[in-house]
Amino acid sequence: MEKKRGQWNTRSAFVLAAIGSAAGLGNAWRFPYTAYANGGGAFLIPYFVALFTAGIPLIILEYAVGHKTQQGAPGAFKKIKETWEGLGWWAVLISFVIMSYYGAIMAWIWKYLAGSFSVAWKSGVADYFYKEVLHLSSGPGELGGFSIPVLIGIVITWAFIYYILRNGVTGVGKVVMFTVPVPVILLIVLAIRAVTLPGAIEGLTYYLQPDFSVLTDPQVWLAAYGQVFFSLSLGFGIMIAYASYLPEDSDITNNALITTFANCGISFLSGFGIFGTLGYMAQAKGVAVSEVVDAGVGLAFVTYPEAISLLPGGPVAQTIFALVFFLILLTLGIDSAFSITESVIAGFDDKWPGKKKKVIQLVCLSGLGAGLLFATKGGLYWLDIIDHFVNGFGLAVVGLFECIIIGWVYGPKNLREYINPISEIKIGAWWDIMIKYITPLILIWSVVNSVIQEFSKPYGDYPQWALNVGWGVAIGAVVLGFAVFAKMKGTEETVEQEGINA
Repeated sequence: MEKKRGQWNTRSAFVLAAIGSAAGLGNAWRFPYTAYANGGGAFLIPYFVALFTAGIPLIILEYAVGHKTQQGAPGAFKKIKETWEGLGWWAVLISFVIMSYYGAIMAWIWKYLAGSFSVAWKSGVADYFYKEVLHLSSGPGELGGFSIPVLIGIVITWAFIYYILRNGVTGVGKVVMFTVPVPVILLIVLAIRAVTLPGAIEGLTYYLQPDFSVLTDPQVWLAAYGQVFFSLSLGFGIMIAYASYLPEDSDITNNALITTFANCGISFLSGFGIFGTLGYMAQAKGVAVSEVVDAGVGLAFVTYPEAISLLPGGPVAQTIFALVFFLILLTLGIDSAFSITESVIAGFDDKWPGKKKKVIQLVCLSGLGAGLLFATKGGLYWLDIIDHFVNGFGLAVVGLFECIIIGWVYGPKNLREYINPISEIKIGAWWDIMIKYITPLILIWSVVNSVIQEFSKPYGDYPQWALNVGWGVAIGAVVLGFAVFAKMKGTEETVEQEGINA
């Protein structure tokens, strides 16, 4: 007997959940820094080219596959061609790895949110992050026991994820009505305050001043494709899972475009808030903006908190600004955290229908257990290494194989003929060309270029054995994904399933 699949209560619940998944922590610090470091305003050219040649075609693909099959990633690809179920498990395992360390980042945010009431980092921002929050060890080979603040934060995060997901998409739909609009409102408040600070114009100039000479640099184009691909949650199986809970007559292309451009808007808005404030910080310290800009987590947990501690208006104004910023990170982060977890849950729930509550419990407990590595004093090193290899290679290769299976096995025209009758905005043969030729060629170029760069200049200052572990995790997700499929194929009960053409 086929189980009754849960559905979103409203279209707005689905759209907000998808936007919440796409607009994660990377929007708050990755996009502004990437734009700044790759030509400022000129970066918008490769960014929008990447958006239209990879981002939009792939998000339409993932929405359509999930909606048509009414399955998470493993079940969806199985319905297309049984031997490709392993690709879905590959995406699920990548999501599992990412969700295991996402809890640690959320834990840092909880600590900073608590510290915002007294601007606890004011006496030394770097010491606060690396010593008081992380208790950072000397390297990846020294785990050094747990950092208690991070351990507590991870437990709190997983308690929230379980609470949100325990009732399926019905619960998610209610939560995103709060967690998606709130950070957007707070970002607007942050941006308005930031651009009115002394020195803000200098910061915004560094952020958006175009340097068109960078357009001849292949690395800038690779950065644009990487930003688009990862910021839209492509390759995780998330969008496939979320779309699988849509009613039969749901619009595909409209929903995809709304998600895409809302995500872009949040990214741009974040840049105004970040760089307006950094412009003030540079003026207050009497240095150039380039000297106060940091990349990655350092921007959010060291540089920006330092800027907050220098703001005019005294402790009250600084506390308000700190609370606004870390509430933005908290709400952006929790949406992404439970969406990644839902991708994993959907895969296993489709395999063993009727046991979703047990699946949710096991996935959340497993994520908490795996995340304990990142609660250690060496956790930051492992988070950086594993994120680099899994995010940098695993997701792009999943996206490549999605193009191959739809472009060359199932046929993009067949999927397009499913999309158009239920969509207000019709897609033409250009989409077939993108999925079959352009997008996979771009992804191949991106992956090959990244591998070459990796071997010519190994990532970071880590010992080779630690980098080998990173490679092992990324490659292991591939091997294990197809091994899980092979094992399940040999032991699963025989059930009647409708094919994708039913």
